[in-house]
Amino acid sequence: MSDRPVNVAPMTSTRPAAGSRGSGRAAAGFRCSGCGTESVRWAGRCPRCQEWGTLEAQAPAPRRAAGLGSVGRAAVATEVTAPAQPVMSVDVTAARRRRTGIDELDRVLGGGLVPGAVILLAGEPGVGKSTLLLEVAARSAAGGSRALVVTGEESAAQVRLRAGRTGALHEDLWIATETDLGAVLRHVEEVSPALLVVDSVQTISAAGVEGAAGGVTQVREVTAALIRTAKALGLATILVGHVTKDGLVAGPRLLEHLVDVVLHFEGERHSALRLVRAGKNRYGPADEVGCFEMDDSGIHEIADPSGLFLSRSGAGSLEAVPGTCVTVTVEGRRPLVAEVQALVAETSAQVPRRAVSGLDPARVAMILAVVERRAKVRFGRADVYAATVGGVRLAEPAADLATALAVVSAARDRPLPADLVAVGEVGLAGEVRAVGAVRQRLAAAARLGFRQALVPVGAGAAPEGMKVTEVPDLIAAITRMHEA
Repeated sequence: MSDRPVNVAPMTSTRPAAGSRGSGRAAAGFRCSGCGTESVRWAGRCPRCQEWGTLEAQAPAPRRAAGLGSVGRAAVATEVTAPAQPVMSVDVTAARRRRTGIDELDRVLGGGLVPGAVILLAGEPGVGKSTLLLEVAARSAAGGSRALVVTGEESAAQVRLRAGRTGALHEDLWIATETDLGAVLRHVEEVSPALLVVDSVQTISAAGVEGAAGGVTQVREVTAALIRTAKALGLATILVGHVTKDGLVAGPRLLEHLVDVVLHFEGERHSALRLVRAGKNRYGPADEVGCFEMDDSGIHEIADPSGLFLSRSGAGSLEAVPGTCVTVTVEGRRPLVAEVQALVAETSAQVPRRAVSGLDPARVAMILAVVERRAKVRFGRADVYAATVGGVRLAEPAADLATALAVVSAARDRPLPADLVAVGEVGLAGEVRAVGAVRQRLAAAARLGFRQALVPVGAGAAPEGMKVTEVPDLIAAITRMHEA
């Protein structure tokens, strides 16, 4: 055995020193450029949005002290932006709403634009966001409030052509094409607008901030700077945001928490109908919806959308076709009469198909199971298709009864009465549960000529000229459907 000394290498820890307990700064992790999810380790695929190659390294942030001692308190800035005051002495005139001139948008916003409010309008490309906001800016300018539209996706000439085509022209409507945050703030200082529209926030970048325009860091910093400017100047600001393929607002979810109002602009490319929904609203209801129509001359509001989601203009012109049933959904405080269509066709495929459009697929699957189990209507060897008319989305459970009756009507090839509406939630036991605002729903249906209604037990008084039948369960509703 050799007498030579053996060199033993010192043991090294595999734990990163940056994240150790005694370190003065936090561990450097990774952030997804698509959804903003943070991770301590790099991975090829984001664990949240499932996108590949989006995790990027972020610089370590300094670690803050757990508490404030006497030295820490002295280091805190002593100056305040405004002194504290009793709530009763706060002047609310500075936050008084200003109408946009578009009643449907004012309905969704809760009455109009609040000075200093920051609104995020999200929607798919080509749905009409820029056209709508250009109309809002023109109406604001016509009302005596100067408006500034900053576009980072189009040239000023392109915006001018659209404004001429849609009639959104006014001398107090200003246009700027910028992609730099500093230049945008300079325009705000020089123009002094009462309304600022940024189209879109993903195209603006801030100097000195890492990442390309549209990235998580850039979008967050740009939005924060615009919010500070809006609050300091009392400037109503509307930010246009892109959406992902899943229909979510692109960028970090923190963006939705920073702004005051989040609006979703929805619409199908092959349909002229456009809907504006409020997903968040600090100044009004968060469940309202506004209806618009898109054509070559621009976008126009639809004051009365009743009957817009029917295959015909009203009950008098509806034909008794198997597989159709009319219901009334409530969006915010507005009842909307909509039609549910179903088709049941035998198939030779080993696995029957289930296709849904405008309805919740999981809820439709549940309704099919309840109908098959409670009403003994078999769908084992048949394809089932369920859809709404006009591109409307029925998400509330009040449309369950109409969906079930439409499916049964299609399976038995027996039409429902053309003047019948059905409202109610269907439970797993086959019971028909109560829903809210039944009187308002039936009144909206009665205005369109519907004279019969199937509703849950305890719905209340019926509108004049309408025969209302209370059904306790699905079997009673199907029986009444065949007797009508």
